[in-house]
Amino acid sequence: MLSERDLSELESTLLPALERHHLRLLAHSLRCLQQAAQGHEQLPACNDLTLWAQQQPNLAVDPTFIPVLVEQLGKASVQLQAIGAELGKPPLELEISDLVRWGQRQADQRLASDDDNSFTPRHN
Repeated sequence: MLSERDLSELESTLLPALERHHLRLLAHSLRCLQQAAQGHEQLPACNDLTLWAQQQPNLAVDPTFIPVLVEQLGKASVQLQAIGAELGKPPLELEISDLVRWGQRQADQRLASDDDNSFTPRHN
């Protein structure tokens, strides 16, 4: 689902490995949701995701994975909606570059917060 270009863009960030992994999961979820939406503007509902997943040949070998995938895509939908709202874009119109920028901003905010919390004034 993710193209070589998508993966290259994700891997080219200076983010820590765990944050890059999170972005890869979000990006993969985004591509799955875009495919499952089949040109609709709304994120697919749970039933639509299940029907889409059942039609995927690579998932047919392990149908027990489908409910797990649908649940995870549902959770990713919530996060992608929040990212889209933050960026002023519908979630299905997000691009990998949007996710990378969001991830970098999140990391920057976390680092700034860590820096703020690490300063402890000394009393003499």
